[in-house]
This record gives sequence, structure tokens and C-alpha cells, in this order.
Amino acid sequence: MNNHEIDFNLYGDDMQFVEVELDPQETVIAEAGSLMMMDSDIRMETIFGDGSEQQGSGLMGKLLGAGKRVISGESLFMTTFTNQGSGKKHVAFAAPYPGKIIPMDLSEFEGKLICQKDSFLAAAKGVSVGVEYQKKIGAGFFGGEGFIMQKLEGDGMSFVHAGGTMHKKVLEPGETLKVDTGCLVAMTGSVDYNIEYIGGVKTALFGGEGLFFATLRGPGTVWIQSLPFSRLASKVFAAAPQKGGDKGEGSIAGGLYDLLGGK
Repeated sequence: MNNHEIDFNLYGDDMQFVEVELDPQETVIAEAGSLMMMDSDIRMETIFGDGSEQQGSGLMGKLLGAGKRVISGESLFMTTFTNQGSGKKHVAFAAPYPGKIIPMDLSEFEGKLICQKDSFLAAAKGVSVGVEYQKKIGAGFFGGEGFIMQKLEGDGMSFVHAGGTMHKKVLEPGETLKVDTGCLVAMTGSVDYNIEYIGGVKTALFGGEGLFFATLRGPGTVWIQSLPFSRLASKVFAAAPQKGGDKGEGSIAGGLYDLLGGK
């Protein structure tokens, strides 16, 4: 075991958070802005990249690891949380929007997991958070995630966030699953990922499902989310008042606000 061994508990249903228990000198890494709370003996430190040994110990190794994160659209920095006390301490990380936090033991998936950008939440120190390039041009241009997805490598525990409800499906060799490109959360390295044209001009233009969907071919395991953040954001944007509408616009409260002269 090269990664720190951490214990954890999940709390909540639709707006979850994960509480990680750290023994003395154990460390967990997390994306900036995901911290919810921590005990007083936890030391927080900002570092280049993810701090894994796979990046190399020299300056160039650290710059290379941090540079890969910039390419994938992430920050140059990550945050580590280390237990500097004498007993067990706790640190908690919250989900960024409604959904589920999925604990992933990388040792159960041959040490590698590929996931969509922004789904990584936290992991035991030693897990490498890198990038995975899509070798197929179709998957790169039309996959909804571009040429680059996140790659988690190691043998420790990591936590991935999915929007809405999460569904785990094990694909047999040769078995194919077609999903909306935004609904794919993660997959094991053995899954073959490609993009397929939805077919039919009428369906493509008026079906409301886009022009392409992802095809996932086994063997391997995939995780699917019911509510991609892009879909949630588009619904919120469509319902928001346009051009600086009045307070309470479109509601009974808004009408009362107008009758009272906006006071």
C-alpha cells in the first residue's frame, strides 16, 4: 500500500458530505474549495499538483504534474490536510451540488479510474490526479468532455461526486451501453469509450438529446449520473429573470411587491 490508508463516513442523502478520519501524520488531498470543516490539529497546506510521488521529487516533476492539471481545466494547486495531533482527527468535504459522493478504492480497479472533469472531490495522499487523453478524434470533439478527462491512479481511497442519482453498471466483454455524453461519471481503464452519431435528421434536430451519445464497451465498470451539472445549470439559467428583472418576478410575491410601490 503506497497511499495513506484512511477511514471515512458519508452523511446526508442528496446534499452529502464525507468525513475522513486521519491517524497521526496521515494526509488527505482535496480540490480547492471543497472543505466543509476540520478539527483543530489538522494542518492545511496548498501544494503544486497532487503531491504524489509519481510526479517526481524535483521541481520539473512538480511543474509537469501541475501543468497537466491546467490542461484539464483544473487549478495549479491542490490542498492537503494532515493530522498533526496525537490522536484520530477528522476533516470533512462537501459535495458542490445535489448528488452522491462515490467512494472508490482504486486497488479494486487495477489502480486506475477515468472520470469526467470536476468530478474528483478528495483522495488519500499518494493517489495521482492526472489527465487522460482521448485518442479517438470523434470522442475528443463530441464527447462532451473534450480530449481530456481526469485520471486517478494509485491503490488508495478516492471520492468522486455525481449529480442526482448514481447508477453503477458492470459491462461484460463485448457488452455495449449507450449513454448521454454528460451522464458519464467514471469508468475503469478497460472500458472502450467512443462517440456515435445519434442518426436521423429529425431525431438529431428535434429530439432534444443532442447529436451524439457515448458508447461504452466492456469489459469493465461504469458509473452513470442522472443529473449532469450542465443540465442543472441550463435549467437554472432558463428560469432566471432575464435583463435584470424585478424582485420576485413571475410570482405572487412579485405582484404584491409592485402593488406596494416596490417598498
